[in-house]
Amino acid sequence: MSCKKLKMICFSPTRTTRRILDAIAEGVGAECSEVVDVTRADRVPETCDCADNDLVIIGAPVYGGRIPLIAVERFKALKSCGSPVVPVVVYGNRAYEDALIELADIAVEAGFKTLAGAAFIGEHSFSSERTPIAVSRPDEDDLGKAREFGKSLAAKLADGSLFAGDVEIPGDRPYKERSPKASASPVSNDACQLCGSCERVCPTAAISVGSLVETDPDKCIFCCACVKVCAFEARKLEVPRLLEVSQWLADNFSDRREPEVFI
Repeated sequence: MSCKKLKMICFSPTRTTRRILDAIAEGVGAECSEVVDVTRADRVPETCDCADNDLVIIGAPVYGGRIPLIAVERFKALKSCGSPVVPVVVYGNRAYEDALIELADIAVEAGFKTLAGAAFIGEHSFSSERTPIAVSRPDEDDLGKAREFGKSLAAKLADGSLFAGDVEIPGDRPYKERSPKASASPVSNDACQLCGSCERVCPTAAISVGSLVETDPDKCIFCCACVKVCAFEARKLEVPRLLEVSQWLADNFSDRREPEVFI
């Protein structure tokens, strides 16, 4: 069975997960591919039926060893009747802990059959010049491995071996507890040009730009997409506790980690 129709479903505020999924899809080489990007609330479909796909790849970033709650909610639109799925998580070089098995469970609950899985590395949301964490990842080596993973999926789909048995996805149940979220957010400084880029990329519609930039701290999920996208470097994460975490991550998790695939 060749992969004629591929669907990618992703939540990817800083686009690292999307880049990995695109590379995997390139490796699969399906005749027809479709992307369902649920990063922004206004693009989430009421339902997302995947019944007629040969293969579905679902991807999300890892926040504190878990799938972000907002992504979990948006993935609830998914439904399938046994379509083969490959969950993929992208983490910031510390650990993905229970995120991959959580994403696999979300897919199974929606009616999919998990045939493989993967964990890749992307630049951490908190990474900065002062606290570099997995800078510029995924890099070409990561993307090459993602393409090779896609080729392996296509080959095993073609010869039927992808369906041969249940894949073992690492992680624990129950999942680790989520850390409480502080009521805070990145802020804009005097370099802000009110261009609206931060508002456009925010996955929770926490930012509004008018005569000034206003951010709802209770909606912010610290994805830092607004920080990454700002061409004027006017958006900064200045939450003391998170700056401490950023320094800890940079000090303790600088050694390069490599992607893991389960197939």
